[in-house]
Amino acid sequence: MPGDGLPRFRAGRNISLKMPVDRLEETVTFYRDVLGLPVHTTERGTHWVEFGPMRLWLDPVPQRALPELWLEVVADDLDAAARHLARHGVPRRDAVEPLPPGFSGFWISNPAGVVHLVCEPDGD
Repeated sequence: MPGDGLPRFRAGRNISLKMPVDRLEETVTFYRDVLGLPVHTTERGTHWVEFGPMRLWLDPVPQRALPELWLEVVADDLDAAARHLARHGVPRRDAVEPLPPGFSGFWISNPAGVVHLVCEPDGD
């Protein structure tokens, strides 16, 4: 609740599908040509799908045998969020993937092991 010193969390709009490299092109084709969803390519060559109000990032990862979904959680105060999560025993997972220079955020996982990016609003 606002004003009680606790951070406010909300679902972000980014979902990342981490997948084996050899599955990228057919996955892009599936979303674009089979489902007819808009697929975008960034200047860096990464792909994302307009998935309703969400962005579904298609991320090929070397040595990945199975796909994983990663989620985004937005926090109004990252320092307070980190303290709050630590008090509740939520493990930090900062080694899973480096964040871009200057990006404010960190990685955690839920009890089932699903990775979440905790970041500031508009951190995509």
